[in-house]
Amino acid sequence: MLNKNHHLHFLFIFLFFTQSVFLQDGKEKQESMDKMWGETSVVDGNIREGRGKFFDESNFGMFIHWGLFSNLGGKWKGKTYYGIGEWLMNPRVANIPPKEYMEVAKDFNPTNFDAKAIAQLAKDAGMKYIIITSKHHEGFAMFDSKVSDFNIVDATPFARDPMKELSKACHDLGLGFGFYYSHNQDWTAPGGTNGPQTYDDGSEASFKEYFYKKCKPQVKEICTNYGEIDFVWFDTPGGMKKEYVVELAEMVRELQPNAMMSSRVGYGLGDYLTHGDMEVPAKNLDVLWESCDTNNDSWSYAWYDNNFKSPREILHRLISTVGRGGTYLFNIGPNASGAVPKIGVQFLEEAGKWIKKYPQVVYGAGSSPWGHAFPWGDVTTRDKSMFLSVFNWPQDGKLYLPGLENEIISAKILGTDKTENLKFTKKKGWFVFDVPYKIPDNPVSVIEVVLKDNAKDLKVEKALGIYPNIETECLVEFAEVNNATKKHIRWMEKFGEWKKVNQVSNWGKSSTASFTVNVLESGYYYLDLNYKGEGRLVWKTTTDEGVVVQNQQAATEKYNAYSMGILEFKTTGKHTVSVSLVEGDPDTSSLKSIIIKPIN
Repeated sequence: MLNKNHHLHFLFIFLFFTQSVFLQDGKEKQESMDKMWGETSVVDGNIREGRGKFFDESNFGMFIHWGLFSNLGGKWKGKTYYGIGEWLMNPRVANIPPKEYMEVAKDFNPTNFDAKAIAQLAKDAGMKYIIITSKHHEGFAMFDSKVSDFNIVDATPFARDPMKELSKACHDLGLGFGFYYSHNQDWTAPGGTNGPQTYDDGSEASFKEYFYKKCKPQVKEICTNYGEIDFVWFDTPGGMKKEYVVELAEMVRELQPNAMMSSRVGYGLGDYLTHGDMEVPAKNLDVLWESCDTNNDSWSYAWYDNNFKSPREILHRLISTVGRGGTYLFNIGPNASGAVPKIGVQFLEEAGKWIKKYPQVVYGAGSSPWGHAFPWGDVTTRDKSMFLSVFNWPQDGKLYLPGLENEIISAKILGTDKTENLKFTKKKGWFVFDVPYKIPDNPVSVIEVVLKDNAKDLKVEKALGIYPNIETECLVEFAEVNNATKKHIRWMEKFGEWKKVNQVSNWGKSSTASFTVNVLESGYYYLDLNYKGEGRLVWKTTTDEGVVVQNQQAATEKYNAYSMGILEFKTTGKHTVSVSLVEGDPDTSSLKSIIIKPIN
């Protein structure tokens, strides 16, 4: 059964694109979350065993951002605009007038679009479904809409319905299929949020007219003309009135009773939580949720954006998402011709080969009992097995698993010809596995640990482990904070490329951020602090054993790790490490984490 209270804490979702949220003086202004997104993201506590079962067990899907913006590729009238390409039209980017933007459709002819190839790419990458933009904020329908002639069939020389083709290709390959639809924002339709406020004759346009003349009828089309669909992914409800959201949700329920709606429909009417864009949380979330991410920096195609995630990074973020209890929705952006950039294809296929080799790590897998990642990698579970996905293979032949109280039956490295069990011992509450020095597999090695008990019933020590052979970064998510402020902050680098960090700020004379850690081996460790600020700062770090490390270092507007000195743990076991600001500007000083590194 899902716990409603969890949703209140985690429903902090990407809001820069709504009518109600703007950047002012470089800082994010955010209005009431309850008004915009509702108190909960799930309408049915038993949804995991109903229409949510496919979503819950698949754990990996493909997102596709493709639209008229793809024809421009981040460039307008010879000038390149860096940032997310699907926002090119927006006043904060190229500020293209609606009528001029709509003329782009006359040159949009994606003759290289191959629905079968894209569906096959998703399947080869190990993805279980595809969700594609049927209409983004630009207002252009990528399907054969009878409601508005501003669509790919009527307004372009392409004159085909690619959504019909992709829907069929997915169904033929056994993939799930669904639509993204921007229900609130429409930048070219009169009355749509952030769109024209008058018609061509100068008369006033209302949101109500937009809703009933375009939005609702088009949602009906995508829910009626493409067979059974698995997802309707609405976006940016902003200040949209609840009555309209309810009306849309009820229609979807009637026309597609098995389709899942994300929380971005608004007002708590979704089936699962869509976490902030490009984010994998540090702690497990006890709800149905997804992380939506993209294969480079922009969601849609941009001609200059060659910063593709490697197969290793794709797998790391996928496994981390599953380890936190979520599903990973990974985006690609076809170009103006309809083709997916070759590097993105290659990297996805390489990741898919790994998943095909280790499907049990991803599909139907449960979250980590520890509730967080480890320095060497992450854990997913199924029945009586834990799968240790090791990204940082130990060079000293020892892999450490902290604080597990249950009995281990066996452990073996998967994916190799040799199937003998690994030797392991238990030392001060830690399991220590003897592993080969040579890395068994790339980009990720997997160890299966078979348990006496079901993985759901494990008892673990959740304190952050301090390892003798690898550094541990202790994020402030896991700190107890006194007389200071711990909160998430966001900022944009390129337009639309948001960064997020949980940090501690507003320091006072008695402020502390205290971490509970579990030390396997006593002795000396290097201590770094990751922070930002202005000028020079003096930080003081103390332990429950009376050890003090105090030092002055520089600060910049970016988070950086700075060496503080050597920290000693005199004894093994659980300890408290506390950080305070001694000198410096308390208003600009922001602590992200502490890093404890073995000296070797």
